[in-house]
Amino acid sequence: MGYDALLWLSFGGPEGPDEVMPFLENVTRGRGVPRERLLEVAEHYQHFGGVSPINRLNRDAISAVEKQLATAGIDLPVHFGNRNWRPMVEDTLAEITKAGARRVLVFPTSAYGGYSACRQYDEDIERARAAVGDGAPELVKLRQFFDHPLFVGAVADAVRAAHAELGNEPGTRTVFCAHSVPESADAASGPPSEGGHRYSRQIAEAARLVAAEAGIETYDVVWQSRSGPPQVPWLEPDIVDHIDALHADGVTSVVVCPVGFVSDHLEVIWDLDNEAAERAAEHGMGFARAATPDTDPRFAELVVELIREHTEGLPARKLSPFPAAGCTVNGAPCAVGCCEPAKRPARP
Repeated sequence: MGYDALLWLSFGGPEGPDEVMPFLENVTRGRGVPRERLLEVAEHYQHFGGVSPINRLNRDAISAVEKQLATAGIDLPVHFGNRNWRPMVEDTLAEITKAGARRVLVFPTSAYGGYSACRQYDEDIERARAAVGDGAPELVKLRQFFDHPLFVGAVADAVRAAHAELGNEPGTRTVFCAHSVPESADAASGPPSEGGHRYSRQIAEAARLVAAEAGIETYDVVWQSRSGPPQVPWLEPDIVDHIDALHADGVTSVVVCPVGFVSDHLEVIWDLDNEAAERAAEHGMGFARAATPDTDPRFAELVVELIREHTEGLPARKLSPFPAAGCTVNGAPCAVGCCEPAKRPARP
């Protein structure tokens, strides 16, 4: 039996000033985040007119994938749904169900494992199917792709272009960056039998693969966008602190590659293009940020290739020894205990 549609599943983002706080409340619901912190983050969005680029970029990427599907002769309509903002995945799945779909592939816009990067998308799938109820289609999530040659090649070319922007100066340091998570969440990422830390190990492997493809011998892997209370340890070092350290070591220019992101999330354009770039400028350092891969034609090719692994039985192309993970049905985790969400302490 074949597939009737592709559900493009993403994080979501506001598309106007009045949507910012409701969106942030959706993102943080149940987490006990103080309102002062929400207002602080809201200012980042208002800096860009209250609009996150993520929905537009997803729609552009969907259009590119639709063209690639047509070129490949694959009749598979693509539908867009989000976790945190319109179009909500529950509403999108209801529309797909009403159209008669029985089996649907799901592309989550994350290349990695871990709770936020993978299992939370499983929860989105489970929640959306529960909202639809009886008659909800079977949802098959596509696998993680951080080590796919098309992903690696697109990111490597973006790193080369960023170095060229700085004149290919020999002393320029390459810094790979990904969204930080609590150390406890990273320790719980992957199946328990694997020993945890799958997220940070995959980020390190992606950086290694991209650096090798781009011909870069010396590079760093750092983190960005931590949002938790200071007493909770998160993955470090932070990108801004690392720029300070590079300056202290005499590094005069830096290329930052957001290898953990597939598109220009608000975190990329704020934390890197503003905060990190401004800190580099304060030190008189050259700064260039590598583009995210979703605007590269190879990204659409990658998505279609992942689809064809299911529709045509294509073998999974990958460049690392990590298992091909993340492909599950109806929101089931990859394995028992895989990427368990953090248990929040009960309130008194």
